[in-house]
Amino acid sequence: MLYYLFEYLDANFQIPGAGVFQFITFRAAAAFILSLLISTIYGRRIINFLRKQQVGETVRDLGLAGQQQKSGTPTMGGIIIILSTLIPVLLLAKLDNIYIIILLITTIWMGLIGFLDDYIKVFKKDKGGLSGKFKILGQVGLGLIVGSILYFNENVTIKEQLPADQQTMTDNGRRVLFGDAHQSTKTTVPFLKDNELDYSKALSFLGDGYERYGWIIFILIVTFIVTGISNGANLTDGIDGLAAGSSAIIVITLAIFAWVSGNIIFADYLDVMYIPDSGEMTVYILAFAGALIGFLWYNTYPAQVFMGDTGSLTIGGIIAVIAIAIRKELLLPILAGIFVIENLSVIMQVSWFKYTRKKFGVGKRIFKMSPLHHHYQKLNFHESKIVVRFWIVGILLAVLSIVTLKLR
Repeated sequence: MLYYLFEYLDANFQIPGAGVFQFITFRAAAAFILSLLISTIYGRRIINFLRKQQVGETVRDLGLAGQQQKSGTPTMGGIIIILSTLIPVLLLAKLDNIYIIILLITTIWMGLIGFLDDYIKVFKKDKGGLSGKFKILGQVGLGLIVGSILYFNENVTIKEQLPADQQTMTDNGRRVLFGDAHQSTKTTVPFLKDNELDYSKALSFLGDGYERYGWIIFILIVTFIVTGISNGANLTDGIDGLAAGSSAIIVITLAIFAWVSGNIIFADYLDVMYIPDSGEMTVYILAFAGALIGFLWYNTYPAQVFMGDTGSLTIGGIIAVIAIAIRKELLLPILAGIFVIENLSVIMQVSWFKYTRKKFGVGKRIFKMSPLHHHYQKLNFHESKIVVRFWIVGILLAVLSIVTLKLR
């Protein structure tokens, strides 16, 4: 809203300083500060409200140290993250930008699914919450919506760098480095010199015209990634500060990628895919990062509030959609490695248990408990030590992800 207001003031009244709102970097920094202030200042009020409404966590007895002391801690704190993200975005972002629209849909959609799950747990006293099949259905639904928009919307385009012999000069002496904007199912493959992969080529066996069916592969991949990463974030939210801190590291890294991908000068310098208008996501991403860090103020050990599925499912969905929108989804196994490992630990544990029970009559386990952070709790590591070490791993993975910009 403020973007349009200051754009009008700058165009019609030439008010000094009004033009600064045209810069993504200024609005992104302002969004980060505002979301951080909202989440820290008003977060306390929301926590008190949740406590007054007796919206407390019901803790299942898993035999973990200090677990029962967490019972009754206010949950559904994901509301703090969502509100602290949406308010700065509505004030500072270009709301007609297609990528901002997609992220708003993602936040509200996943927030509602998570809220419904938490509501059933807290108010219906059902520890299982929303049925797993309905969660998956919601995640798949979001994947279908996001995938369809990214494929069919004419405002979602890329520009590919022209070979040196095809680059021309404009009348004002600037070199034309990129071709015309066009819709594409291409994505970026990390570490490779020729680092672009076209999903539609998976259907090349169909012969001429296979490109017209590329949307099938693209939407399926988007749906798989959204479902996988949102579940990974959900599983990671098991001890104080782990999900919020790990997510903040991932999100800040994605902000760098989004800004570079949307800036034609740096896209050319770093030889990455240029995605027109995607830089606007930096405003949203930094608002989200500020909200996560502000929430972390109350979520570090000993936690004064839990994000619940309201927060964790939303976090995973947003991270997945940002990565897909900037064509960096194949980097997620590295960048969001914490989520992926947590997810895999559960899959491995359950699969091996079922296999050994079927074959030997007695189920065996790979880990003492899954997800992975519980395994370390069973080894008597204090949860603060587990969280900080996971953060360190997350930072290393983020640095490695950034390095891939030139490491090819």
